[in-house]
Amino acid sequence: MAYIELKHIDKTYGNKKVLNDISLAIEQGEFIALLGASGCGKTTLLRALAGLDTIDRGQILIGGANMTFAKPSERNINMIFQQYSLFPTMTVYKNIAFGLKMQKCPKSEIDARVQEALAMVEMLGSEQKYPSQLSGGEQQRVALARAIVTQAKILLLDEPFSAIDAKLRKSLQLKIRDIHDKLGLTSIFVTHDQEEAARISDRIYLLHDGQIEQTGTPSELYTNPKTLYVAGFMGNCNVFDEKTPWAIRPEVISLSATPWSASDEVILESGIIRRLIHQGNIIRYTVDTSLHPLEVDVLADNTASYHVGETVYLRYDRSHIKTWRSSVP
Repeated sequence: MAYIELKHIDKTYGNKKVLNDISLAIEQGEFIALLGASGCGKTTLLRALAGLDTIDRGQILIGGANMTFAKPSERNINMIFQQYSLFPTMTVYKNIAFGLKMQKCPKSEIDARVQEALAMVEMLGSEQKYPSQLSGGEQQRVALARAIVTQAKILLLDEPFSAIDAKLRKSLQLKIRDIHDKLGLTSIFVTHDQEEAARISDRIYLLHDGQIEQTGTPSELYTNPKTLYVAGFMGNCNVFDEKTPWAIRPEVISLSATPWSASDEVILESGIIRRLIHQGNIIRYTVDTSLHPLEVDVLADNTASYHVGETVYLRYDRSHIKTWRSSVP
C-alpha cells in the first residue's frame, strides 16, 4: 500500500469539473510534482489533500488511514503557499516558533528546533528581523523553516517560487530537495514549469483539464510521451496535429549548409531559416520547409553558424519521430 493514496477524486466548482476521477499513489519519501497549465486542477488537488478544500467524491488515504473528512490539523501535513503568509508583526524567530507554541512545546525545545530550522535554510542571524526587512527569497526560506520545524512528515508546496527571480529560484529548488532528502519527507510540489518539475522531482503527474494525462519520471515523460499534449508540454517540441499526429524534438534534427546523403533510415528536407534565437549554449533555428516549419536546436560552439534567409538542409532519423493514433475518426 502506498503512503498517500487519492482514489477517484472528483471536484466541481459551479458548472466546471475541476478534478475528474483523479487517482494517484505516492510512496513514503518520494518527491512528486503535480505539473500542468493554469486551471488544470493541480492546486485544487493539493488543497484537497491538505484538507483545505472538500471533495465531491473519492477517498484520501494517508499511511493507510482514511483522511477524507479529517481536519487539516489531523493530517500531519505542512504546506507552503505562493504567498509567503508570514505574520508581518512577528520577527523571524516568532514566525518559525508559532506552530511549536501552538503544540505547547517547552521553550528550550522551541529554541533548539528554531535554530536547527534556521540553519537548514541558511538564515541564522536573522531571528530578530521582520518580514518587511527580508527579500522575497529570504521570506520564502523563513516560510520553509516554519514548515519543517513542526516535523510533519508530508510537505506540500504550491508554486512557492513563482515570484522569485530565475537564478534564486533554482537555488531554492535545490535547497528544498536537499531538505526533503535530509529529513526523509514525502513532498508534493505544484508547478506549471516543466523544467522546475524535472529538476527536483522523482516522478511527475502531468494534469490536463482535471485529469492525469501521464505519470512517470521526468525522463520518461520527455522521451516517451503518451500523447501529443505531453510531447508539447514537456520541453520544446515540434508537434503536428494532422491525420496522424506526430512530434519530433528539435535537438535530434541536424542542419547542414550542403545536402545530406540519402538513406532509408533518415528523412531529408530543405528549407529557409526564418528566425534564430540564442538560448545560452544552444541556438534555436526556425526553418520553413515546403511542408511545415521546424525548430532545430544546434550547440552554440561556433563550428557552424547560419543566418536568417539562408537555405539549409535538415536530416533526422525516422526512429526519432513519435506518432499517435488520431483522436479524429
